[in-house]
Amino acid sequence: MSNRQPTSPAGSPAPEQFPVLWPMQTRWADNDHYGHVNNVTYYSYFDSAVNGWLISTTGCDIRELDAIGVVAETSCRYLAELSFPDRLQVGLAVERLGARSITYALAIFREAGDELVPAATGRFVHVYVDPHTRRPVAIPDQILKAAAQLATPNAGR
Repeated sequence: MSNRQPTSPAGSPAPEQFPVLWPMQTRWADNDHYGHVNNVTYYSYFDSAVNGWLISTTGCDIRELDAIGVVAETSCRYLAELSFPDRLQVGLAVERLGARSITYALAIFREAGDELVPAATGRFVHVYVDPHTRRPVAIPDQILKAAAQLATPNAGR
């Protein structure tokens, strides 16, 4: 467990802003030479949370659908350091649910006792493509129904 005191940067997200909080555990290998989780690992947390939640919610192997979601855009704003063995919750919401793409709003929270301390915010855009031609296609129904559960009041359609 971390001995760091919970602090929330000004303007940081609250867990209540996210319809789903997906549990994630940091791994020993996530720490870099400087003793904290390396910046690129945050993207792995986003990717694992989105796809893990989609697989769990749809009840199917999303890799075997008629269309696959490829990452077209991603970003991360770092708010606080993470380190092994931090336990995390990744907040998932949908900002925009289009016909061929989904824009996710994400946040990583570090568990600190009963509090969730914001560690990062992110954005993740999945564009659905045919697995063979890689041309954009409609979002599969299973994914569309699942993503609709994450739509926030500001989500466009």
